[in-house]
Amino acid sequence: MSSKEKPTLGGTRIKTRKRNIAAPLDPAAFADAVVQIYLDNAGDLELVAKNLESSDLNFSRYGDTFFEVVFIGGRTQPGTVKLDEGERHPYSVIECEPKREAILPSVMYVQKILRRRPFLIKNLENVMRKMLQSLELFEENERIKLSIFTALAFSQKLSGLPPETVLQPLLKDNLVAKGLVLSFITDFFKEYLIDNSIDDLISILKRGKMEDDLLEFFPSTKRTPEAVSEHFTKAGLLPLVEYNDKKIFEVRLKEMKSTLTTQLAEEVAISEVIETVKQHVKDAKLPDIEVVQILWDVLMDAIQWSGKNQQQNANSALRQVKKWAELLNTFCTTGKLELELMYKVQVQCYEDAKLMKLFPEIVRSLYDQDVLAEDTILHWFRKGTNLKGRQNFVKSLEPFVKWLDEAEEEE
Repeated sequence: MSSKEKPTLGGTRIKTRKRNIAAPLDPAAFADAVVQIYLDNAGDLELVAKNLESSDLNFSRYGDTFFEVVFIGGRTQPGTVKLDEGERHPYSVIECEPKREAILPSVMYVQKILRRRPFLIKNLENVMRKMLQSLELFEENERIKLSIFTALAFSQKLSGLPPETVLQPLLKDNLVAKGLVLSFITDFFKEYLIDNSIDDLISILKRGKMEDDLLEFFPSTKRTPEAVSEHFTKAGLLPLVEYNDKKIFEVRLKEMKSTLTTQLAEEVAISEVIETVKQHVKDAKLPDIEVVQILWDVLMDAIQWSGKNQQQNANSALRQVKKWAELLNTFCTTGKLELELMYKVQVQCYEDAKLMKLFPEIVRSLYDQDVLAEDTILHWFRKGTNLKGRQNFVKSLEPFVKWLDEAEEEE
């Protein structure tokens, strides 16, 4: 043998790595096995859960199929909620009575399954999303059961079920147009509020990115604030109506404030600004007090304040009051509104350090421009009810009030 040749062992075989061969999917067999457990235990969910726990079923592969069996009683056809061939059981959510006491055990049963197999939460999301996107394929009482289950699932904080992945699919145009979404969400709201507060419900809607506009649940022909109030009032959901009215009100105030801020920045004529405010008040039915408060905020926000120069700040504030006195006069039409304006000035001067010493000067300027009447100032001085900085402001206003009293005596 040549010294360069390497010895070999006769008859040895070189091993090759085996390919990973995936086992074929068999959701039908999995579904039949789960159904059989339901049938063997006559739908007793405690026993069903125990038997599922001790089984060697592949939940990680057939999670969606498992929840189809839970909700509908058997496996569904791919891409639909229609039952496929195979075994089914009569103890599903869809087969329950449309009552919370009948459906709550199923919610608790699912909760127990998820605690043992938390990875199944994604499969639950998938199946719930598929069913809610297919509401038109369910009967009315079946949709009620789904809404009750969904409400109870969130009420029981079902292993962190995310609202956005469950509720967002509801907003399909065809479902909304048929009124199915409005019906579903109304039943959902009513059920959820039995055990939870309106704040809890709003929290869920916020997480689901659905709290900004309840109009999205309504068919396009009924998307008005009046329709929302009427519908949810009839449904006995007054807290939701009040919340929505407040939300709309805040949006309209914000819109008016934004418009006025732009007009002031562009130095629009005061007559045009006044007409803008009047139109917003008419369209949104804004309360006079809110309007006066927003006007003051907008005027003060438009000032380029100095960080240190107190006299410059005083001059800027007084110039602004003088320049826009006609605007304030147009909407401060009663003693009550004048008093509210004074309270607004008081609070702002109290909360903003750079304005703390400007209170008497601003009040004097508002008086000189006929925005505040003498009676209003004297009433605030003697009987004002807002305590923020009141003691200091009363003391700083004493010279001006004394001047008013002396002027009145001279007359």
